[in-house]
Amino acid sequence: MTYYNSKKVSTNFEKTIEIVTDELKNEGFGVLTEIDVKETLKKKLDVDFRKYRILGACNPPLAYKALSTEENIGVMLPCNVIVQEKDNGEVQVSAINPMESMKTVGNSQLEEIAGTVSKKLANVINKLN
Repeated sequence: MTYYNSKKVSTNFEKTIEIVTDELKNEGFGVLTEIDVKETLKKKLDVDFRKYRILGACNPPLAYKALSTEENIGVMLPCNVIVQEKDNGEVQVSAINPMESMKTVGNSQLEEIAGTVSKKLANVINKLN
């Protein structure tokens, strides 16, 4: 397994952000944070970078369950989903695979929760065109 799931899509960057946000919502996630990496790097370093947005997604019931199981697991939350425009103009969506990141914690109860989150995030990726 890899630490993320990814898919190239046929829609433009801004439309992809909308679609991904809607698909996350369909899986019970809300977007808590949105980081525009291109804008941030321009502002902070005065460098040009491709379109790259990080969406911090959270499924409240699963986050609560994880936090109740492992008190410091918040260092790994929210689940990041990225939308980026590659140099060739293609748009790619990638989502963290919590099963991989949670392995290091060594809590079997947490693995079950991570499995559910992984499936939901994979569903988001798989529904994209």
